[in-house]
Amino acid sequence: MKIGLFDSGRGGLLIASAVREAIPEYDYLYYGDTKNVPYGDRSETEIYNFTLQGVLHLFSHDCVLVILACNTASAETLRKLQDEWLPEHYPDRHILGVIIPTIEAVLSSNCTRVLLLATQRTVSAGKYHIELGKRNELHTKIVAQSATELVPLIEANELKRATEKTAAYISLYITRGDLFDGVILGCTHYSLMVDDLRVLFPSIRFFAQTEIIPDKLQSYLTKHTDLQIKLSQNGTLQTYLTDQNN
Repeated sequence: MKIGLFDSGRGGLLIASAVREAIPEYDYLYYGDTKNVPYGDRSETEIYNFTLQGVLHLFSHDCVLVILACNTASAETLRKLQDEWLPEHYPDRHILGVIIPTIEAVLSSNCTRVLLLATQRTVSAGKYHIELGKRNELHTKIVAQSATELVPLIEANELKRATEKTAAYISLYITRGDLFDGVILGCTHYSLMVDDLRVLFPSIRFFAQTEIIPDKLQSYLTKHTDLQIKLSQNGTLQTYLTDQNN
């Protein structure tokens, strides 16, 4: 059986590649909903239905574990899928998100004030704040900023413009005197900008999910040996994109 990864576009391929590099022995299947990207301005119902369609595709193609690499899907649909849909339809399968692992990474860093850059849906769902509240022993604060224009720019290969706009968001907060020591790149696509942003803002710690998820997945599999032994080990990665395969 395989590990599936779902995202609203091609951005999740960054996580898929990072995971495969860190844990190369397993078989992976990637589902990118490139037909309906971006999810940031979609309704909650649309996001749920699109995500459910992707999860069903991955389960029907022999995935025993699915990672919602999409922050918007993780924020809007993960809990409902885990608590309501999964026990009824696939009680032996697993669905994980990217928000809790990211919050855990922030807390382990000792950052005290963190800027979250994400889609409007991820920001409005408030899941980063909710999960932080459940775990926060260091009184870390999160300031959320929606940046809806970034995903379309990145999907259009306008990475330089996306980086410039991201830098402008960060600089605006600094100019206002609202200082922070960390930035969560709260969308899978944003990981493409992390190296350039670290050069521009060397005193700020950037949290990229391409760097967080592989280690967290490895730890999860180590703790769940019953799941781990089900996974086939041929080292493959298959990709399904909805604008090309439908």
